[in-house]
Amino acid sequence: MPGRLEGKTAFVTGSSKGIGAGIAVELAREGADVAINYRSSAEEAEAVAARVRDLGRTAVTLRGDVGDQATIERLVAEAAEQLGGLDLFVSNAVYSAREPFLDADLDEFKKTIDVSMWGAFYGVRAACRLMREQFNSNGRGGSVLVVSSPHADIAFPTAMAYNMAKAALDQMARTAAVEMAKYDVRVNILHPGWIDTPGERKFFTEEQIAEGAKSLLLKRLGTPEECGKAAAYVLSDDAAYMTGSTLSLDGGVKLPYWSRREEGGQ
Repeated sequence: MPGRLEGKTAFVTGSSKGIGAGIAVELAREGADVAINYRSSAEEAEAVAARVRDLGRTAVTLRGDVGDQATIERLVAEAAEQLGGLDLFVSNAVYSAREPFLDADLDEFKKTIDVSMWGAFYGVRAACRLMREQFNSNGRGGSVLVVSSPHADIAFPTAMAYNMAKAALDQMARTAAVEMAKYDVRVNILHPGWIDTPGERKFFTEEQIAEGAKSLLLKRLGTPEECGKAAAYVLSDDAAYMTGSTLSLDGGVKLPYWSRREEGGQ
């Protein structure tokens, strides 16, 4: 049976590994051709591209730092040129440095904002401009997904820059949804919780991850594959009446703390 995204074209930023890779592969599984973006890990990007091609879809790899406006604008244009237009855009690439803000390395703080907030804005803007052109030319709209985080709502300590960036992304995406509706472009948000990705190893050891998982309501981390399935749904016509909305895939992490107590505990 044809997938939900059969014949669609997609560009996923930061998709050589982790959540982005999970999304790229699932979009291909649902029938989309996919442009895979990476900054430095060409070998990992090619591995994801191979998985996409194994599913019978076209894959292209595009190298570039999404934190640079000219670069991401070029990448969006290249993705559309190589795939024959752009139906789906996923803003996923991110950078995060974690330190108490009083003593934070401001270069790292600014880099987190530059990539995680400005990079997402540049990408969404470029994709939406292209989709507007498509709509005005031939009535072809599109669907955009911004991968945000529960950090947009929860003041996790040592992650001020990341928290700020994600909170800004949510409002950015909702505003874009309002402005892009007339061009038949939907814009939505995904909030993955603690997901088992290589990026988590930047902050935690395997032992800390295993122990931390026990504290979660569902007693485990989420997977990139689960993020991919959620993204495919939101981007597909199955969610055609959904725009400016947030889908949480967080294992219950945003529930109040008392919801996560053991039964009978304090």
